[in-house]
Amino acid sequence: MTSISKSVREKKRRSFMRRVRKHKLHLLMIVPVICWYLLFKYGPLYGVTLAFKKYQLLKGIIASPWVGLDNFQRLFSSYNFWNVFRNTIIIAALKFVFGFPAPIILALLLNELRGNKYKRVVQSLSYLPHFISWVILTGIFMVILSPNRGPINTLLKAMGMKSIYFLGDPKYFRGTLVVTGIWKGVGWGSIVYLAALGGVNEELYDAARVDGCGRWGRIWYVTLPGIAPVVTIMLILSMGSLVEDDFDQIFNLLNDAVLGVGDVLGTFIYRQGITNLDFSYATAVELFRNLISLVLVLSANYFSKRINEYGLW
Repeated sequence: MTSISKSVREKKRRSFMRRVRKHKLHLLMIVPVICWYLLFKYGPLYGVTLAFKKYQLLKGIIASPWVGLDNFQRLFSSYNFWNVFRNTIIIAALKFVFGFPAPIILALLLNELRGNKYKRVVQSLSYLPHFISWVILTGIFMVILSPNRGPINTLLKAMGMKSIYFLGDPKYFRGTLVVTGIWKGVGWGSIVYLAALGGVNEELYDAARVDGCGRWGRIWYVTLPGIAPVVTIMLILSMGSLVEDDFDQIFNLLNDAVLGVGDVLGTFIYRQGITNLDFSYATAVELFRNLISLVLVLSANYFSKRINEYGLW
């Protein structure tokens, strides 16, 4: 019996080595990617221990004293944190409600266009904002949304309305974040859905036409069910971002006038870690945020599997 098991193991080893030799070039191509992940993704994970320590710069991470859950107790008893957490949830929820359907709608509209030349022009224009930095866009929006000389407020004044300080009025700042975020990312986000639309069977459209379905009927009964798996996967992935925030956008647009409604976890962590040099507390906040993201993704995947049988795993 022992000799048989040894023979089986030897055959498996030889088969494995043959596959390695056969695909050695492909494996060599993967090595840089593995090294990158080890260095920049898994290596820094040790820094998570800062959340349970009182970091001292001269002692470093390893020699800094352990404090257990003191940083988390400080976190949960802080009014500033809960205010920031509430802002994060509100802004993320608004972006999710209005931002998640936006690329789907754009992809459906582009899919209905029959002029390929016009379609390519619209696609290119919608993709372009994604490649512009928020640093540059902030300067552009400050000019466009200026209450004195901005074109939008100039139009409002011409209509007999009062000018609006979009970037300085707490009532409008969150809406401005949502609209500018959608404008920047809607084109790029539609790429996935356009690819999914390309895989929908054309015979289903022909059958729907024979059954008397108009354009809206074909979209509802053929197109949307055809891309439902992709929409579900993107929905699950986006659930993790409900406690995330577009740091580049908010950091550049945020100012003291709207700090009460625009300060989010990303900017809070930046201030605590970089400005105040309180690395342990900042790490605890980030770890708490990541745990919530993980729970949201796992929950969304679980309920998705129960409802429509689509999921990440």
